[in-house]
Amino acid sequence: MDVFDRTFLPAAAETGLAVQTISRHMPVFRRCVRADDPTILVTRCTRPDRPVSGEHLLLMTYQRLVVTRQSPLLHRLHLHLNTELRYLSNVTWNPDPRLQRVELAVTVIDGVRERFLIRTESPKQVWQVDTLIDHAFRSRLRLPRAVTDTGRPVSPLRRSTGRS
Repeated sequence: MDVFDRTFLPAAAETGLAVQTISRHMPVFRRCVRADDPTILVTRCTRPDRPVSGEHLLLMTYQRLVVTRQSPLLHRLHLHLNTELRYLSNVTWNPDPRLQRVELAVTVIDGVRERFLIRTESPKQVWQVDTLIDHAFRSRLRLPRAVTDTGRPVSPLRRSTGRS
């Protein structure tokens, strides 16, 4: 069993993904991710700008961001996004524990802005997802860790939009 396999299943279980969902999307993920690249996060997500575009599954490793889409009617799988983290710019994410969600927005190399809404089951899970995303981009970009006056970690990548 390679590193990807060993880390993918626990990451998927952490977010409560069903085995059927995992097995349906796994062949697409396998084609995109190297065997020695550990999984950080696997979760369902939606696109706020296209709410009826079908189910999306987001996979983040230390090297890549991969998003697959399942069409709503025929349940066909499509690769929506497959890129290395280093090619992403203007990366922002906004955790909202009250609404139990994290909004992740990235600009891909061709200039397209992609937004993903990750819904969680609890406010605690919002902060877990926030920490995982922070860790992935901080390790990729080698950014220093900053904290607020209350001791809460702050990411220079994260920007608050003022929405609640």
